[in-house]
Amino acid sequence: MSAKPNRSIFLADDDADDCMLFEDALKEVSTTTELITANDGVELISLMENAVPPPPDVIFLDLNMPRKNGFECLEQIRSTKAWEAIPVVIFSTTGQEEMVRKVYAQGANFFIRKPGSFPKLKQAIKQVLDTDWTKQNWKPAAENFYYQY
Repeated sequence: MSAKPNRSIFLADDDADDCMLFEDALKEVSTTTELITANDGVELISLMENAVPPPPDVIFLDLNMPRKNGFECLEQIRSTKAWEAIPVVIFSTTGQEEMVRKVYAQGANFFIRKPGSFPKLKQAIKQVLDTDWTKQNWKPAAENFYYQY
């Protein structure tokens, strides 16, 4: 009998390989965290509308997706009362300062540039899972917002 997941993560990313890699890394970091994936922003919002409550413990959100990008999703998440306190980690290949500043201002909790190796991906996921999100609207200072592994 398998243990019931005690946490859940939503991952919105249109790159199937990145999703598989993320899932593999998560399994090695935590066996009690369930991963639910969406292939684009439209699918993520639909998932949110149908699955919340209970809300996921954290959302990993890619910025460059078709139909509805990460900026649009973040804006909708932060402006929806039932979702506004869900931690959102931007998880993107871009590390442009302008993009980082924009999502920080929009209310993202972290910006993690997609790591180039599996061990670094595991480290990034572990860091997010180890964060105490129970602090109301927890968000680091701007200088601690962007992580590049």
